[in-house]
Amino acid sequence: MARRAPFSVPDPATATACGPHELVRDPEQLLSYIRSCAPEPPVSTTAGLAARRASAADPDGIDRISGLSDALLRDIVSRLPCKDAARTAVLAARWRGVWLAAPLAVVDAHLLGRRHPASADAAAAAVTAAVSRALAAHPGPFRCAHLVSGLMDARQPHLKRWLRLLAAKGVQELVLVNRPCPREVPLPDTLFRIATLTRLYIGFWKFPRAASLQGASFPNLRELGVCSVVVEDGDIDSLVARSTVLEILNIQGSVKGLRLVSRSLRCVQICASVVESIAVVSTPCLDRLILWEVRGSPNPASGLRTRIKIGIAPKLRILGYLDPAQHLLEIGGTVIMAGIKPSASTIHTSVKTLSLTVCFGSNGAMMVPAILKCFPNVEALHIMSAKCDEPANRLNLKLWQEADPILSVLLRIKVMTIREFRGEQHELAFLQFFYQNARVLKDAAIVSANVRVTRISDKQMFSIIQNMDDSRWASKFGLAILGSNGPEGGRPWMFQRGANFSDDDPFAPIKFIGNGPASATRRNKTAGTGTNCI
Repeated sequence: MARRAPFSVPDPATATACGPHELVRDPEQLLSYIRSCAPEPPVSTTAGLAARRASAADPDGIDRISGLSDALLRDIVSRLPCKDAARTAVLAARWRGVWLAAPLAVVDAHLLGRRHPASADAAAAAVTAAVSRALAAHPGPFRCAHLVSGLMDARQPHLKRWLRLLAAKGVQELVLVNRPCPREVPLPDTLFRIATLTRLYIGFWKFPRAASLQGASFPNLRELGVCSVVVEDGDIDSLVARSTVLEILNIQGSVKGLRLVSRSLRCVQICASVVESIAVVSTPCLDRLILWEVRGSPNPASGLRTRIKIGIAPKLRILGYLDPAQHLLEIGGTVIMAGIKPSASTIHTSVKTLSLTVCFGSNGAMMVPAILKCFPNVEALHIMSAKCDEPANRLNLKLWQEADPILSVLLRIKVMTIREFRGEQHELAFLQFFYQNARVLKDAAIVSANVRVTRISDKQMFSIIQNMDDSRWASKFGLAILGSNGPEGGRPWMFQRGANFSDDDPFAPIKFIGNGPASATRRNKTAGTGTNCI
Protein backbone atom coordinates (compact mmCIF):
# COMPACT_ATOMS: atom_id res chain seq x y z
CA MET A 1 0.00 0.00 0.00
CA ALA A 2 1.24 3.51 -0.80
CA ARG A 3 2.11 6.02 1.87
CA ARG A 4 -0.39 8.84 1.77
CA ALA A 5 0.45 12.29 3.03
CA PRO A 6 -2.20 14.49 4.64
CA PHE A 7 -4.07 16.98 2.54
CA SER A 8 -2.59 20.51 2.51
CA VAL A 9 -5.11 23.33 2.79
CA PRO A 10 -4.78 26.03 0.11
CA ASP A 11 -4.00 29.58 1.10
CA PRO A 12 -6.93 31.85 0.10
CA ALA A 13 -4.81 34.99 0.40
CA THR A 14 -3.09 34.21 -2.89
CA ALA A 15 -5.92 32.43 -4.65
CA THR A 16 -6.83 35.32 -6.96
CA ALA A 17 -3.76 35.19 -9.20
CA CYS A 18 -4.32 35.59 -12.91
CA GLY A 19 -5.01 32.37 -14.82
CA PRO A 20 -4.01 31.61 -18.43
CA HIS A 21 -7.31 32.66 -20.00
CA GLU A 22 -7.45 36.02 -18.22
CA LEU A 23 -3.82 36.59 -19.17
CA VAL A 24 -4.55 36.43 -22.89
CA ARG A 25 -7.65 38.64 -22.70
CA ASP A 26 -6.36 41.44 -20.46
CA PRO A 27 -3.63 43.70 -21.99
CA GLU A 28 -2.50 44.99 -18.61
CA GLN A 29 -2.25 41.46 -17.20
CA LEU A 30 -0.29 40.47 -20.31
CA LEU A 31 2.06 43.43 -19.85
CA SER A 32 2.58 42.44 -16.23
CA TYR A 33 3.27 38.84 -17.27
CA ILE A 34 5.84 39.89 -19.88
CA ARG A 35 7.63 42.11 -17.40
CA SER A 36 7.71 39.31 -14.84
CA CYS A 37 9.14 36.93 -17.45
CA ALA A 38 12.02 39.29 -18.21
CA PRO A 39 15.21 38.73 -16.22
CA GLU A 40 15.54 40.62 -12.96
CA PRO A 41 18.00 43.54 -13.01
CA PRO A 42 21.32 42.60 -11.37
CA VAL A 43 20.98 45.44 -8.89
CA SER A 44 19.22 45.88 -5.56
CA THR A 45 17.08 48.87 -4.60
CA THR A 46 17.59 48.02 -0.93
CA ALA A 47 21.39 47.92 -1.03
CA GLY A 48 23.28 50.37 1.13
CA LEU A 49 26.83 51.64 0.97
CA ALA A 50 28.33 53.16 4.11
CA ALA A 51 31.57 53.00 6.03
CA ARG A 52 31.31 51.35 9.44
CA ARG A 53 31.05 53.80 12.27
CA ALA A 54 32.76 53.51 15.62
CA SER A 55 30.88 51.42 18.14
CA ALA A 56 31.53 49.44 21.26
CA ALA A 57 32.30 46.44 19.09
CA ASP A 58 34.49 48.49 16.72
CA PRO A 59 35.96 51.36 18.78
CA ASP A 60 38.68 52.40 16.33
CA GLY A 61 36.16 53.87 13.83
CA ILE A 62 38.22 52.82 10.80
CA ASP A 63 36.66 53.34 7.33
CA ARG A 64 36.55 49.73 6.18
CA ILE A 65 35.08 50.30 2.72
CA SER A 66 37.69 52.77 1.51
CA GLY A 67 40.35 50.23 2.36
CA LEU A 68 39.06 47.84 -0.29
CA SER A 69 40.71 47.53 -3.68
CA ASP A 70 39.42 49.53 -6.65
CA ALA A 71 38.39 46.31 -8.40
CA LEU A 72 36.21 45.25 -5.47
CA LEU A 73 34.73 48.74 -5.12
CA ARG A 74 33.83 48.76 -8.82
CA ASP A 75 32.03 45.46 -8.35
CA ILE A 76 30.10 46.87 -5.37
CA VAL A 77 29.13 50.07 -7.20
CA SER A 78 28.00 48.12 -10.26
CA ARG A 79 25.42 46.36 -8.08
CA LEU A 80 23.81 49.60 -6.93
CA PRO A 81 20.88 51.30 -8.66
CA CYS A 82 22.12 53.85 -11.18
CA LYS A 83 21.24 56.92 -9.07
CA ASP A 84 22.90 55.52 -5.96
CA ALA A 85 25.99 54.54 -7.95
CA ALA A 86 26.27 58.10 -9.30
CA ARG A 87 26.09 59.52 -5.77
CA THR A 88 29.28 57.68 -4.81
CA ALA A 89 31.20 59.89 -7.27
CA VAL A 90 30.91 62.89 -4.91
CA LEU A 91 32.59 61.13 -1.99
CA ALA A 92 36.14 61.74 -3.18
CA ALA A 93 38.25 61.86 -6.33
CA ARG A 94 39.00 58.15 -5.96
CA TRP A 95 35.31 57.32 -5.83
CA ARG A 96 34.63 59.27 -9.02
CA GLY A 97 37.20 57.11 -10.76
CA VAL A 98 35.57 54.00 -9.33
CA TRP A 99 32.14 55.12 -10.59
CA LEU A 100 33.43 55.98 -14.07
CA ALA A 101 35.07 52.55 -14.41
CA ALA A 102 32.21 50.48 -12.93
CA PRO A 103 29.88 48.70 -15.39
CA LEU A 104 26.51 50.17 -14.45
CA ALA A 105 22.91 48.98 -14.69
CA VAL A 106 20.31 51.45 -15.96
CA VAL A 107 16.79 50.53 -14.84
CA ASP A 108 14.24 53.19 -15.72
CA ALA A 109 11.95 52.20 -12.84
CA HIS A 110 14.78 53.11 -10.41
CA LEU A 111 15.44 56.56 -11.84
CA LEU A 112 12.36 58.39 -10.58
CA GLY A 113 12.18 59.48 -6.99
CA ARG A 114 9.51 58.49 -4.53
CA ARG A 115 7.29 61.35 -5.70
CA HIS A 116 6.02 60.27 -9.08
CA PRO A 117 4.44 62.82 -11.47
CA ALA A 118 0.67 62.98 -11.27
CA SER A 119 -0.12 62.22 -14.93
CA ALA A 120 1.04 59.36 -17.11
CA ASP A 121 2.43 61.75 -19.74
CA ALA A 122 4.43 63.65 -17.12
CA ALA A 123 5.78 60.38 -15.70
CA ALA A 124 6.79 59.19 -19.18
CA ALA A 125 8.53 62.49 -19.88
CA ALA A 126 10.36 62.31 -16.55
CA VAL A 127 11.53 58.75 -17.24
CA THR A 128 12.71 59.73 -20.72
CA ALA A 129 14.74 62.64 -19.38
CA ALA A 130 16.22 60.54 -16.58
CA VAL A 131 17.29 57.73 -18.95
CA SER A 132 18.86 60.24 -21.35
CA ARG A 133 20.88 61.81 -18.52
CA ALA A 134 22.00 58.44 -17.14
CA LEU A 135 23.21 57.13 -20.51
CA ALA A 136 25.01 60.34 -21.38
CA ALA A 137 26.73 60.79 -18.01
CA HIS A 138 28.63 57.51 -17.86
CA PRO A 139 31.29 56.39 -20.37
CA GLY A 140 30.30 52.75 -20.11
CA PRO A 141 30.31 49.88 -20.24
CA PHE A 142 26.75 49.11 -19.10
CA ARG A 143 26.01 45.74 -17.54
CA CYS A 144 22.39 46.07 -18.49
CA ALA A 145 19.62 48.46 -19.44
CA HIS A 146 16.01 47.73 -18.46
CA LEU A 147 13.70 50.16 -20.26
CA VAL A 148 10.16 49.02 -19.49
CA SER A 149 8.29 52.04 -18.14
CA GLY A 150 7.95 54.37 -21.11
CA LEU A 151 5.49 54.94 -23.95
CA MET A 152 7.87 54.61 -26.90
CA ASP A 153 5.50 55.56 -29.72
CA ALA A 154 6.00 59.30 -29.19
CA ARG A 155 9.66 58.97 -28.24
CA GLN A 156 11.23 57.26 -31.24
CA PRO A 157 14.07 59.82 -31.57
CA HIS A 158 15.02 59.29 -27.93
CA LEU A 159 14.95 55.52 -28.33
CA LYS A 160 17.23 55.63 -31.37
CA ARG A 161 19.67 57.85 -29.48
CA TRP A 162 19.61 55.51 -26.47
CA LEU A 163 20.34 52.48 -28.62
CA ARG A 164 23.26 54.24 -30.33
CA LEU A 165 24.70 55.14 -26.92
CA LEU A 166 24.20 51.62 -25.58
CA ALA A 167 25.84 50.15 -28.68
CA ALA A 168 28.82 52.49 -28.34
CA LYS A 169 29.14 51.77 -24.61
CA GLY A 170 29.02 47.99 -24.86
CA VAL A 171 25.71 47.09 -23.20
CA GLN A 172 25.45 43.37 -22.43
CA GLU A 173 21.84 42.90 -21.32
CA LEU A 174 18.87 44.83 -22.73
CA VAL A 175 15.20 44.56 -21.79
CA LEU A 176 13.06 46.82 -23.98
CA VAL A 177 9.30 46.73 -23.36
CA ASN A 178 6.79 49.17 -24.82
CA ARG A 179 3.33 49.79 -23.43
CA PRO A 180 0.65 47.49 -24.92
CA CYS A 181 -0.96 50.13 -27.18
CA PRO A 182 -0.11 50.69 -29.93
CA ARG A 183 1.60 47.36 -30.52
CA GLU A 184 3.04 48.14 -33.93
CA VAL A 185 5.72 50.62 -32.90
CA PRO A 186 8.71 49.67 -35.10
CA LEU A 187 11.96 48.64 -33.48
CA PRO A 188 14.88 50.82 -34.63
CA ASP A 189 17.35 49.03 -36.90
CA THR A 190 20.14 50.08 -34.51
CA LEU A 191 19.03 47.43 -32.02
CA PHE A 192 20.07 44.63 -34.35
CA ARG A 193 23.62 45.93 -34.59
CA ILE A 194 24.54 45.89 -30.90
CA ALA A 195 27.18 43.20 -31.13
CA THR A 196 27.96 43.14 -27.38
CA LEU A 197 24.52 41.88 -26.31
CA THR A 198 24.43 38.59 -24.43
CA ARG A 199 20.77 38.81 -23.37
CA LEU A 200 17.90 40.58 -25.16
CA TYR A 201 14.18 40.79 -24.30
CA ILE A 202 11.75 42.81 -26.42
CA GLY A 203 8.02 43.27 -25.82
CA PHE A 204 5.16 44.98 -27.69
CA TRP A 205 7.01 46.02 -30.84
CA LYS A 206 7.03 45.48 -34.57
CA PHE A 207 9.99 43.89 -36.31
CA PRO A 208 11.66 46.08 -38.93
CA ARG A 209 11.52 44.99 -42.53
CA ALA A 210 13.76 42.11 -43.47
CA ALA A 211 15.67 44.25 -45.98
CA SER A 212 16.80 46.60 -43.22
CA LEU A 213 18.30 43.69 -41.23
CA GLN A 214 20.83 42.66 -43.85
CA GLY A 215 24.18 42.28 -42.17
CA ALA A 216 22.66 42.31 -38.67
CA SER A 217 23.99 39.73 -36.24
CA PHE A 218 24.31 38.97 -32.53
CA PRO A 219 27.64 37.14 -32.20
CA ASN A 220 27.49 37.07 -28.37
CA LEU A 221 23.75 36.66 -27.74
CA ARG A 222 22.93 33.69 -25.49
CA GLU A 223 19.36 34.45 -24.43
CA LEU A 224 16.54 35.97 -26.50
CA GLY A 225 12.98 36.79 -25.45
CA VAL A 226 10.40 37.91 -28.03
CA CYS A 227 7.04 38.86 -26.47
CA SER A 228 3.97 40.24 -28.27
CA VAL A 229 6.09 41.38 -31.19
CA VAL A 230 4.55 41.74 -34.64
CA VAL A 231 6.71 39.58 -36.91
CA GLU A 232 6.56 38.29 -40.45
CA ASP A 233 6.92 34.61 -41.18
CA GLY A 234 10.60 33.70 -40.93
CA ASP A 235 11.73 36.75 -38.92
CA ILE A 236 12.47 34.80 -35.74
CA ASP A 237 14.06 31.96 -37.72
CA SER A 238 16.42 34.47 -39.33
CA LEU A 239 17.24 36.08 -35.98
CA VAL A 240 18.08 32.70 -34.46
CA ALA A 241 20.30 31.88 -37.43
CA ARG A 242 22.19 35.16 -36.94
CA SER A 243 22.79 34.36 -33.25
CA THR A 244 25.46 31.70 -33.48
CA VAL A 245 25.86 31.08 -29.71
CA LEU A 246 22.18 31.44 -28.73
CA GLU A 247 21.19 28.95 -26.02
CA ILE A 248 17.77 30.13 -24.77
CA LEU A 249 14.84 31.24 -26.96
CA ASN A 250 11.64 32.44 -25.27
CA ILE A 251 8.57 33.43 -27.27
CA GLN A 252 5.15 34.83 -26.39
CA GLY A 253 2.65 36.11 -28.95
CA SER A 254 1.46 35.23 -32.45
CA VAL A 255 3.81 33.60 -34.92
CA LYS A 256 2.76 31.92 -38.15
CA GLY A 257 5.43 29.28 -37.91
CA LEU A 258 8.81 28.48 -36.39
CA ARG A 259 11.54 26.52 -38.09
CA LEU A 260 14.31 25.85 -35.58
CA VAL A 261 17.78 25.30 -37.00
CA SER A 262 20.58 25.97 -34.53
CA ARG A 263 23.74 24.25 -33.36
CA SER A 264 23.69 26.06 -30.01
CA LEU A 265 20.05 26.17 -28.81
CA ARG A 266 19.51 24.32 -25.53
CA CYS A 267 16.11 25.63 -24.39
CA VAL A 268 13.05 26.79 -26.35
CA GLN A 269 9.96 28.04 -24.51
CA ILE A 270 6.77 29.21 -26.20
CA CYS A 271 4.03 30.50 -23.91
CA ALA A 272 0.56 32.05 -24.31
CA SER A 273 1.00 31.99 -28.08
CA VAL A 274 -0.82 31.32 -31.31
CA VAL A 275 1.47 29.34 -33.62
CA GLU A 276 0.45 27.33 -36.67
CA SER A 277 3.52 25.11 -36.73
CA ILE A 278 6.70 24.47 -34.75
CA ALA A 279 9.35 22.49 -36.58
CA VAL A 280 12.41 21.29 -34.68
CA VAL A 281 14.46 20.74 -37.82
CA SER A 282 18.04 20.45 -36.59
CA THR A 283 18.93 21.30 -33.00
CA PRO A 284 21.71 18.93 -31.88
CA CYS A 285 22.05 20.59 -28.43
CA LEU A 286 18.36 21.13 -27.60
CA ASP A 287 17.69 19.92 -24.05
CA ARG A 288 14.16 21.17 -23.42
CA LEU A 289 11.12 22.24 -25.45
CA ILE A 290 8.39 23.79 -23.31
CA LEU A 291 5.00 24.82 -24.67
CA TRP A 292 2.43 26.46 -22.40
CA GLU A 293 -0.98 27.57 -23.67
CA VAL A 294 0.07 27.24 -27.31
CA ARG A 295 -2.80 27.13 -29.79
CA GLY A 296 -3.14 26.89 -33.54
CA SER A 297 -5.77 29.62 -33.77
CA PRO A 298 -6.99 32.50 -31.60
CA ASN A 299 -10.49 31.07 -32.06
CA PRO A 300 -10.88 27.92 -29.91
CA ALA A 301 -13.92 26.87 -31.96
CA SER A 302 -11.87 26.69 -35.18
CA GLY A 303 -10.49 23.26 -34.35
CA LEU A 304 -7.07 24.23 -35.75
CA ARG A 305 -4.17 22.65 -33.89
CA THR A 306 -0.49 23.56 -33.72
CA ARG A 307 1.57 21.09 -35.71
CA ILE A 308 4.68 20.13 -33.72
CA LYS A 309 7.35 18.41 -35.78
CA ILE A 310 10.30 16.83 -34.00
CA GLY A 311 13.23 16.18 -36.31
CA ILE A 312 16.89 16.10 -35.32
CA ALA A 313 17.04 16.66 -31.55
CA PRO A 314 19.19 13.85 -30.13
CA LYS A 315 19.63 15.49 -26.69
CA LEU A 316 15.99 16.49 -26.08
CA ARG A 317 15.26 15.40 -22.47
CA ILE A 318 12.40 17.64 -21.32
CA LEU A 319 9.18 18.06 -23.33
CA GLY A 320 5.80 19.55 -22.43
CA TYR A 321 3.05 20.58 -22.14
CA LEU A 322 1.84 18.47 -25.08
CA ASP A 323 -1.91 18.88 -25.43
CA PRO A 324 -3.75 16.44 -27.76
CA ALA A 325 -6.65 18.89 -28.03
CA GLN A 326 -4.41 21.72 -29.24
CA HIS A 327 -1.35 20.03 -30.77
CA LEU A 328 -0.73 17.63 -33.64
CA LEU A 329 2.49 15.75 -32.94
CA GLU A 330 4.70 14.60 -35.79
CA ILE A 331 7.88 12.56 -35.25
CA GLY A 332 10.16 11.45 -38.05
CA GLY A 333 7.63 12.54 -40.67
CA THR A 334 4.79 10.50 -39.13
CA VAL A 335 1.75 12.12 -37.54
CA ILE A 336 1.01 10.45 -34.22
CA MET A 337 -2.61 9.29 -34.03
CA ALA A 338 -4.57 7.26 -31.50
CA GLY A 339 -3.92 3.55 -31.91
CA ILE A 340 -0.75 4.01 -33.96
CA LYS A 341 1.85 1.28 -33.56
CA PRO A 342 5.29 2.58 -32.61
CA SER A 343 8.14 2.19 -35.07
CA ALA A 344 11.78 3.15 -35.14
CA SER A 345 10.93 6.43 -36.88
CA THR A 346 8.23 7.45 -34.35
CA ILE A 347 10.18 6.74 -31.16
CA HIS A 348 12.24 9.45 -29.48
CA THR A 349 14.36 7.77 -26.85
CA SER A 350 16.15 10.78 -25.33
CA VAL A 351 13.08 12.30 -23.59
CA LYS A 352 13.19 11.60 -19.83
CA THR A 353 10.65 14.13 -18.52
CA LEU A 354 7.28 14.53 -20.22
CA SER A 355 4.33 16.75 -19.37
CA LEU A 356 0.87 16.42 -20.91
CA THR A 357 -2.25 18.56 -20.72
CA VAL A 358 -5.20 16.20 -20.89
CA CYS A 359 -8.95 16.54 -20.70
CA PHE A 360 -9.78 13.02 -19.54
CA GLY A 361 -13.46 13.34 -20.39
CA SER A 362 -12.83 14.13 -24.07
CA ASN A 363 -11.61 12.18 -27.07
CA GLY A 364 -8.18 13.77 -26.68
CA ALA A 365 -7.50 11.41 -23.78
CA MET A 366 -7.34 8.55 -26.27
CA MET A 367 -4.04 10.04 -27.50
CA VAL A 368 -2.26 9.54 -24.18
CA PRO A 369 -1.23 5.89 -24.79
CA ALA A 370 -0.01 6.74 -28.30
CA ILE A 371 2.09 9.66 -27.03
CA LEU A 372 3.61 7.63 -24.21
CA LYS A 373 4.65 4.92 -26.66
CA CYS A 374 6.61 7.55 -28.63
CA PHE A 375 8.75 8.32 -25.58
CA PRO A 376 9.56 4.91 -24.07
CA ASN A 377 12.35 6.14 -21.77
CA VAL A 378 10.31 8.67 -19.83
CA GLU A 379 11.11 8.55 -16.11
CA ALA A 380 8.96 11.47 -14.90
CA LEU A 381 5.43 12.04 -16.16
CA HIS A 382 3.44 15.14 -15.24
CA ILE A 383 -0.22 15.57 -16.11
CA MET A 384 -2.14 18.84 -16.15
CA SER A 385 -5.80 17.84 -15.98
CA ALA A 386 -7.80 20.23 -18.15
CA LYS A 387 -11.42 21.16 -17.56
CA CYS A 388 -13.75 19.61 -20.14
CA ASP A 389 -16.28 21.89 -21.77
CA GLU A 390 -17.85 19.04 -23.74
CA PRO A 391 -20.08 16.27 -22.35
CA ALA A 392 -18.16 13.45 -20.69
CA ASN A 393 -17.41 10.52 -22.98
CA ARG A 394 -18.22 7.16 -21.38
CA LEU A 395 -15.87 5.45 -23.81
CA ASN A 396 -12.94 7.07 -22.03
CA LEU A 397 -13.78 5.25 -18.81
CA LYS A 398 -13.72 2.02 -20.78
CA LEU A 399 -10.43 3.08 -22.40
CA TRP A 400 -8.54 2.99 -19.08
CA GLN A 401 -10.40 -0.07 -17.79
CA GLU A 402 -9.42 -2.13 -20.83
CA ALA A 403 -6.13 -0.52 -21.94
CA ASP A 404 -3.13 -2.76 -22.39
CA PRO A 405 -0.20 -1.89 -20.15
CA ILE A 406 2.13 0.63 -21.82
CA LEU A 407 5.73 -0.53 -21.99
CA SER A 408 7.23 2.79 -20.90
CA VAL A 409 4.91 2.95 -17.89
CA LEU A 410 5.82 -0.57 -16.84
CA LEU A 411 9.57 -0.24 -17.15
CA ARG A 412 10.63 3.36 -16.71
CA ILE A 413 8.38 5.89 -14.96
CA LYS A 414 9.52 6.59 -11.41
CA VAL A 415 7.75 9.89 -10.74
CA MET A 416 4.20 10.81 -11.69
CA THR A 417 2.17 13.90 -10.75
CA ILE A 418 -1.23 15.19 -11.69
CA ARG A 419 -2.33 18.79 -11.16
CA GLU A 420 -5.67 20.59 -11.30
CA PHE A 421 -7.24 17.32 -10.12
CA ARG A 422 -11.04 17.62 -9.69
CA GLY A 423 -11.89 14.15 -8.44
CA GLU A 424 -13.85 13.22 -11.57
CA GLN A 425 -14.42 9.62 -12.60
CA HIS A 426 -12.30 9.93 -15.76
CA GLU A 427 -9.34 11.18 -13.75
CA LEU A 428 -9.73 8.42 -11.18
CA ALA A 429 -9.95 5.78 -13.91
CA PHE A 430 -6.66 7.00 -15.39
CA LEU A 431 -4.92 7.06 -12.01
CA GLN A 432 -6.16 3.58 -11.18
CA PHE A 433 -4.89 2.29 -14.54
CA PHE A 434 -1.55 4.00 -14.06
CA TYR A 435 -0.96 2.84 -10.50
CA GLN A 436 -1.88 -0.72 -11.43
CA ASN A 437 0.76 -0.82 -14.16
CA ALA A 438 3.57 1.44 -12.94
CA ARG A 439 5.90 -1.23 -11.60
CA VAL A 440 8.88 1.01 -10.75
CA LEU A 441 6.95 4.06 -9.52
CA LYS A 442 8.62 5.58 -6.45
CA ASP A 443 6.92 8.93 -5.92
CA ALA A 444 3.58 10.38 -6.94
CA ALA A 445 1.64 13.55 -6.19
CA ILE A 446 -1.96 14.59 -6.66
CA VAL A 447 -2.49 18.35 -6.56
CA SER A 448 -6.17 19.25 -6.47
CA ALA A 449 -7.59 22.30 -8.19
CA ASN A 450 -8.49 25.27 -6.04
CA VAL A 451 -11.49 24.53 -3.86
CA ARG A 452 -13.13 27.61 -5.35
CA VAL A 453 -13.03 25.82 -8.71
CA THR A 454 -14.02 22.31 -7.63
CA ARG A 455 -16.56 23.30 -4.95
CA ILE A 456 -15.35 20.17 -3.16
CA SER A 457 -14.04 20.56 0.35
CA ASP A 458 -10.54 19.43 1.26
CA LYS A 459 -11.99 16.67 3.43
CA GLN A 460 -14.18 15.41 0.58
CA MET A 461 -11.30 15.47 -1.91
CA PHE A 462 -9.04 13.56 0.43
CA SER A 463 -11.79 11.00 0.97
CA ILE A 464 -12.21 10.56 -2.81
CA ILE A 465 -8.52 9.77 -3.20
CA GLN A 466 -8.35 7.67 -0.04
CA ASN A 467 -11.14 5.45 -1.34
CA MET A 468 -9.20 4.40 -4.43
CA ASP A 469 -8.62 0.63 -4.56
CA ASP A 470 -4.89 0.20 -3.95
CA SER A 471 -4.98 -3.56 -3.52
CA ARG A 472 -3.97 -4.06 -7.17
CA TRP A 473 -1.41 -1.33 -7.41
CA ALA A 474 1.83 -2.61 -8.91
CA SER A 475 4.30 -1.10 -6.46
CA LYS A 476 4.70 0.64 -3.15
CA PHE A 477 5.29 4.33 -3.65
CA GLY A 478 5.06 7.62 -1.78
CA LEU A 479 1.86 9.52 -2.56
CA ALA A 480 1.62 13.21 -1.67
CA ILE A 481 -1.84 14.78 -1.72
CA LEU A 482 -1.77 18.55 -1.90
CA GLY A 483 -4.06 21.50 -2.43
CA SER A 484 -3.61 24.45 -4.75
CA ASN A 485 -4.29 28.10 -4.10
CA GLY A 486 -3.80 29.10 -7.74
CA PRO A 487 -6.32 30.18 -10.37
CA GLU A 488 -8.25 27.80 -12.59
CA GLY A 489 -5.87 26.21 -15.07
CA GLY A 490 -2.82 26.88 -12.91
CA ARG A 491 -0.49 29.83 -12.71
CA PRO A 492 1.21 31.20 -15.84
CA TRP A 493 4.46 29.57 -16.82
CA MET A 494 7.55 31.70 -16.18
CA PHE A 495 10.51 31.61 -18.56
CA GLN A 496 12.97 31.67 -15.67
CA ARG A 497 11.67 28.32 -14.49
CA GLY A 498 12.27 26.45 -17.70
CA ALA A 499 15.61 28.10 -18.44
CA ASN A 500 17.10 27.02 -15.12
CA PHE A 501 19.40 24.25 -16.34
CA SER A 502 20.19 23.20 -12.78
CA ASP A 503 16.59 21.99 -12.47
CA ASP A 504 16.26 18.62 -14.16
CA ASP A 505 12.47 18.64 -13.82
CA PRO A 506 10.91 22.11 -14.12
CA PHE A 507 7.39 20.64 -14.42
CA ALA A 508 7.34 19.02 -10.97
CA PRO A 509 5.00 20.83 -8.54
CA ILE A 510 7.08 19.48 -5.65
CA LYS A 511 10.52 17.97 -5.32
CA PHE A 512 10.91 14.51 -3.81
CA ILE A 513 14.04 13.87 -1.77
CA GLY A 514 14.85 10.40 -0.54
CA ASN A 515 11.80 8.19 -0.13
CA GLY A 516 8.24 9.38 -0.13
CA PRO A 517 6.37 12.62 0.39
CA ALA A 518 7.51 12.93 4.01
CA SER A 519 10.80 14.24 2.67
CA ALA A 520 9.32 16.20 -0.22
CA THR A 521 10.25 19.84 -0.48
CA ARG A 522 7.70 22.28 -1.80
CA ARG A 523 8.74 24.31 -4.83
CA ASN A 524 6.96 27.44 -3.56
CA LYS A 525 6.82 29.09 -0.17
CA THR A 526 4.36 27.85 2.42
CA ALA A 527 1.98 30.38 3.93
CA GLY A 528 0.51 29.25 7.24
CA THR A 529 -0.84 25.76 6.68
CA GLY A 530 -1.37 26.26 2.96
CA THR A 531 0.70 24.91 0.08
CA ASN A 532 1.36 27.21 -2.85
CA CYS A 533 1.69 24.82 -5.79
CA ILE A 534 2.31 26.25 -9.21
